[in-house]
Amino acid sequence: MGVAVSKKHGKAHTRNRIKRLVRAAFSSSCGVLENSYSVIVIPKVAEQYSFKVFEQSFLSCFKKVNLCAKKPESFSKN
Repeated sequence: MGVAVSKKHGKAHTRNRIKRLVRAAFSSSCGVLENSYSVIVIPKVAEQYSFKVFEQSFLSCFKKVNLCAKKPESFSKN
């Protein structure tokens, strides 16, 4: 997985925090994938970044492109 965070996100320590959050969220959600894939992540500029938001985004993306091997508990039928 590759993470690209531009200088628009802030100083180096902010960009590094974003990269750590994205990697952690990907690691926790990649267990639902059927096969191995190459993924490049370019986060959008936001006021705040959180692990939960990144994790939900990954799971949502995996679901949209039908990459999930099993249905994780965090998916709800809303």
